[in-house]
Formats: sequence, structure tokens, C-alpha cells
Amino acid sequence: MQKNYATQINWGIIGVGNVCEIKSAPAMQLIPNSSLVAVMRRNGELARDYAKRHNVPKWYDDADALIADPDINAIYIATPPHAHLPMTLKAAAAGKAVYVEKPMARNHGECLAMIAACEQAGVPLYVAYYRRTLPHFIKIKTLIENGIIGEVRHLSIHMNQSAKPPLVANMDNNWRVDPQISGGGYFHDLASHQLDFLDHVFGPIKQAKGITRNQGELYAAPDMVTASFEFASGVMGTGSWCFNSAPCAQCDITEIIGSKGRIQYATFGSGDVVLQTEDKGLQRFNVVLPQHIQQPLIHAIVDELLGTGHCPSNGHTAARTNWVMDQICNQ
Repeated sequence: MQKNYATQINWGIIGVGNVCEIKSAPAMQLIPNSSLVAVMRRNGELARDYAKRHNVPKWYDDADALIADPDINAIYIATPPHAHLPMTLKAAAAGKAVYVEKPMARNHGECLAMIAACEQAGVPLYVAYYRRTLPHFIKIKTLIENGIIGEVRHLSIHMNQSAKPPLVANMDNNWRVDPQISGGGYFHDLASHQLDFLDHVFGPIKQAKGITRNQGELYAAPDMVTASFEFASGVMGTGSWCFNSAPCAQCDITEIIGSKGRIQYATFGSGDVVLQTEDKGLQRFNVVLPQHIQQPLIHAIVDELLGTGHCPSNGHTAARTNWVMDQICNQ
């Protein structure tokens, strides 16, 4: 770990787009011993506009120039997935800590290359699976670990979304459904969050298989995915993801079944959790989410870099989710 992490984390962002408006970047200026020093977009005018609106001292239209900035010791790669590997290689070679958006890369092979580069350079690698640190997901994990629903038997993920899911920012140039850029479609963009959190709770998935189809033929990526999988811990799981359903059929439900009860929640949206047990019946919990949804995870990254804490999402944990998606999509 670099000695200049000792007192202050100075961030530079590559690809300062929509995700950086509220979800992530503003938190870097609110966390103690953390500051946002510079931002970059290929369109310099947009980079300058962001820097002006968010009081960021520097802006660039060239990623190499930002990476080389001596005032920066941590790089947040907020680009689409196709750029995660090359930008990580450059940041690691420059000796900068790396924080990359999810999914970690387009496939598991690219994840392994990113891990190898960071380990060789001696820099840490983190991935933006921020649900690992959000309060209602911590509540779910705690309920399970405390045995409130007994021994977990199985779980199911059920997601229906319309052709233009309200869960993501819709744009004219929709890279999320271009496999050459994203690695897949909305499944890779959204299911990665669901699968990563379940990895956090139950440990690695040891086997997975699936069927993918492009039923609507609206773009190159599959819009229908079904899967079955098994965790090394013995928990069984199934999932179905439809991204071309009727708007009235939209849903986002994960249900975890145990020997003494069940837990149900939505991965996206509100902080609601439903718990039902044999002894206490139906209970509902609602947790207020932070304004900057990535702030708890970024805080954990800063703490780990400063040697005062631990971050639960890193290259090794995130690569496992890419492996599972590769297995489900037969890649």
C-alpha cells in the first residue's frame, strides 16, 4: 500500500457521467480525509461543466493525463465495462489505488487480468458493489447469520422489467445492451448487484447454469435469462430475469426461504425488508437510504486505504460474480 495513503485520499475520476452526479462522486467530498481532486471525460466541455458544478479543482479530457496527475493517489473508473480492464492496467502501473464500477468487467477473464495487474503493482482494487454496505442489506445479512429464519434452504430471484427499465438511465446510445461494451445486456448490469450481495451473504456459488434468449430482438443482447445455481455452503438458488415484459408486470423480488421463516426484499429501490417467521409472524422493516448511495462503500474504501477499516468489496469478491454470469450465459 502506498505510503501517501497515510493521511489523505485524493480521488480522480475517469468517465464522470450520470453515476457521478449523485450516487458516488459527491460522497468523496463528504468523507473525512477524502477529496475529489480531478474529473475526466472525453468531451472536455462536459468535464469542465461537471468540475464547475461540483467544485472540483481540475478537469481533463484525457485519461492518461488524469492518471499521471501527481496530486491523485486513487482512481475511480466510472466508465462502461469495456474500458475497465485497460484503465485499471494504466492506473495500477501508475501506482494508484483502483475503484471500478460494476460489473467489474465484461467477463471473468478480464477480471483476472485486472486482479493480476493490481497485485503485481502492489495497489488495492475495489469494485462498486455498494449494497454490501447499505443498512437494509446489512440487516438482511444479520437476520440470516443470527438464525432468525433457521437454516437457509433455497432462494429465488424474480425480475421483470419493460423494454426500457426504469431502474437504469435510458439514453439514445444505450451501451448497456451492447455486449461488446457491457459484456451482455440488462442482466449483466442489474443481476450483477443481486448475485454479488448473495455471494456476500452465503459465500461463493460453486456451480451455475442457465438459458438465455433474445425474445424481443430489440438489441443484440439477451432479454430473457433463467438460471439455477448452488452455493458452496449448500444453499440452492434459482432466478429469472425478463427485460421485455409488460410494464404492469414489473417486479424485483428476492426471497430467501429457511427452516423457520422467510425474508423478501427488492434489490433496487426502497429499503423495505419483509420478514416472516413461525413464532412472530409477519414483520416489515424500512431503512432510510443515504442520499449518495455509494457513500458507505466509499467510506469503507477510504478507511481501508488509511489503515483504519475494511472494505467488503474487492477484485476477488467481484470477479466471482462475473464467473457466475459467464456460467449462466454460457460464455
